[in-house]
Amino acid sequence: MAARLVEKHCHNVPGKLRVTELFFDVPVDYQKPNDGRLRLFARSVTRWNNPIDSSTKEDTKLPWLVYLQGGPGFGCGPPQNYGFVEPALSKGYQILFLDQRGTGLSSTVTAGTLARQGDAIKQAEYLKKFRADSIVRDCEAIREILTQEYPADQRVWSIIGQSFGGFCAASYLSFSRTFQKVIERNEAYYAKFPEDVARVRLIMQHLEANRTPLPSGWLTPARFQQLGIMMGFHGGLDSLHDLVLRAWHDLEIFGEFTDPTLALIDGHGGMDKNIIYAVLHEAIYCQNESSSWTADRLRNEIPRFQINAGDSVSPIYFTGEMIFKDMFDSYTELSRIKDAAEILARTKEWNTLYNVDQLRNNKVPVYSATYIDDMYVHFDLASETAAKIGGLKHFITNTMYHDALRSKSGEVMRQLFSLRDDCID
Repeated sequence: MAARLVEKHCHNVPGKLRVTELFFDVPVDYQKPNDGRLRLFARSVTRWNNPIDSSTKEDTKLPWLVYLQGGPGFGCGPPQNYGFVEPALSKGYQILFLDQRGTGLSSTVTAGTLARQGDAIKQAEYLKKFRADSIVRDCEAIREILTQEYPADQRVWSIIGQSFGGFCAASYLSFSRTFQKVIERNEAYYAKFPEDVARVRLIMQHLEANRTPLPSGWLTPARFQQLGIMMGFHGGLDSLHDLVLRAWHDLEIFGEFTDPTLALIDGHGGMDKNIIYAVLHEAIYCQNESSSWTADRLRNEIPRFQINAGDSVSPIYFTGEMIFKDMFDSYTELSRIKDAAEILARTKEWNTLYNVDQLRNNKVPVYSATYIDDMYVHFDLASETAAKIGGLKHFITNTMYHDALRSKSGEVMRQLFSLRDDCID
C-alpha cells in the first residue's frame, strides 16, 4: 500500500460522538514514492452508543463519507463543529475529516517549514505536489487502509466537497466572471451602506499617507481592499461594514487606528497562517499553462478596483478571494516565499487535473449544490462544469451563499439527500 497507518486514538465527545484521530504516512510524490514522506492527519466520527444490552454488537463497517475542506490551504476543525455531521450520521455514514496535505496537522506548510526544502526553485517544486491530483491520491491510499477489511464490493466511499474540496472531488471523478460577481456584491454593499463610500476613501487616503504595521505585516490600501473577501459569506456585508465603521471612527476621533481595530483587521487576513491558499490559489486551476498573476492583470483592467482612480465621490470597490502579487509584500510570512510564488506563477508544466471524457461518462452518483449568488465560484462556471459530469443531479438556489454548508447545513444536506432518495415525476 502507498499509505501506512501510523497512529490511532479514540475518544468520546458531547453529542454522542465517537471521534478517532488518525495519522498516516504517504509519499510526497506518488510517481517517486521513495523521495520523501508526508504525515497526514484525519479525524473520523461515528455515533457513540451505550446500549443497555452490552452484548449488542455495533456495525463497525459503516459506509464512509469523506469531507474535503475548502481552500486551498485550510485544515478541518473538530467534527462536532460541523452542522452536516448529524444528518450524515443519521443516514448511516461514518465521516472522515481529512486535513489535506500541507494544511492543519498534515505536514503543515509555512514559510518556515518550506525553507527546509532549500532555495526558491526547490520550494516551488515541492509546492507543486500539493494540488488536487496529489490530494486525490492521498484519499485513495487512505481508503485502501480504512476499507481493507470490508467486503470487496463495499470498499468504496462517498465524498462531500466544499469549494476547493469540490474541485478535488471533480478531479477524483475523472477568472474574469469572478470579478463580475465581486462587482455585484460591492454594489449591494454600497447600496446598503452608502455612507461607507466616503469612509472607505478616507481610510484609503490615510493608509496611502501613513505606513501602518500589523502583527502579520503591513496594512496597505490594497490589503484593506482585500477585506472584500468577507462579502461572499452569509452576514458578510454587515461584518465588513463593522470593520469600516470602526476604522473610520478611529480616524475621526484619534487620527489613527487603535490596536483593537488593527487586531480585528489582521484577524480577517489569514494569509500568513495558510500560505498554501496564497501560493497555490491560481495554480489549482492550471493545466499546461501558467497563471501569470491573472488576478493582478484583471484588476488593473477594471477602473472600479483602482484605489487612486475616479473622482472623490466614486466608491472604491473591494476585491474578493483573489490573490495578488502585492500580498507577498504586505504579509511578513508570504514575503519569505515571494520568489517561490513567482516561479509557480510562471510555471507552465502542470499535470492534467481533470479527464473530461471520464467525467462525461461518469457512473458514480453525484449531487451538487450550486448558489446563484456565490461570489467565489461563479454560477455560470459551476453550471458549465456540472454539465460535463455524467449523472450529476443539481440543487440550485439563490437563497444561499458560498458558506451554506456551514451556515445552513441542515437545509443543504436535506436538499442533497432529496436528490439521492427521491424522484421527480
